[in-house]
Amino acid sequence: MNKFDISTIDLNLLKIFEALFEEGGASRAAIRLDMTQSAVSAALKRLRELYSDTLFVRTGRGLAPTSRARELKPVISSALDNCRQSLAIASPDATTFHGRSVAIGLSDDFELAAGQRIIDMVGRRAPGLRIIFRQTYSQIVSDALARQDMDLAIAAGGFAARGLSHKVLGTGSYACLIDDVHGGSQGLTLDEYVSRGHVLVSSGGVVGIVDEALAALGLKRDVIVSTTHFAALPFLLKGTRAVATIPSHAAETIAAVTGLTLLACPLELPGYPIELGWRGNSLRDTAVAKVHNAIIECFS
Repeated sequence: MNKFDISTIDLNLLKIFEALFEEGGASRAAIRLDMTQSAVSAALKRLRELYSDTLFVRTGRGLAPTSRARELKPVISSALDNCRQSLAIASPDATTFHGRSVAIGLSDDFELAAGQRIIDMVGRRAPGLRIIFRQTYSQIVSDALARQDMDLAIAAGGFAARGLSHKVLGTGSYACLIDDVHGGSQGLTLDEYVSRGHVLVSSGGVVGIVDEALAALGLKRDVIVSTTHFAALPFLLKGTRAVATIPSHAAETIAAVTGLTLLACPLELPGYPIELGWRGNSLRDTAVAKVHNAIIECFS
């Protein structure tokens, strides 16, 4: 086989590469592609010969991509996306999407607040389509979209990179969560707010927007713990005097399902944009376009 002549190459190998990369193992890739594991393993051997690289190395948790595989992933996914888009052109009014998936990047505050609505809306607009939620945030979202780790993303900005499009879905604000077992359910004064221990949700884990606003007033708070996950808050706040100041959409959702008390923040904090971002040409794919429209409808 002349590996530099595309006419001699089985292009199904590209689908198998993508599945191996995204699933992290031959057995999971085989299930996804409805193939036998031995067939996937044989395809991986051919891929290694084709690209003169190991591509994936075995670890305790499956297969990890090599640097060459990471370099190839966006190129191969782009080629496959173009093929999918060509089929969408031939069938622009598709009514079922079994076997298709669309990946949405978002932080878990948006997943908590809007995830179920997005699932329901997509279920009506694109029956059979699988939604994949992938964690991201504004500082890394543009790179993640460029690498094609996701098809669409919801974040507080971060879509200024070349080749990306975005739409403002709304403006976010902040609210507080406490367990009122220690009082405070009628609201917190600024002094009471500062006197409590604080739970910080942050990707960096050191300083947040609250610290900046307090510093402008000559005040400081005591952050007793930092976490990267909003979903951890009920377990960190229950039975304590601590307070968490988080986006209102997440605070409202968490309060509704956990019994924590939702309070207005006694500190004036700036709003922030909630935006939907995507690669410029990805809406040519009917499946991505339907999810895009479903997200806009959910936030409207």
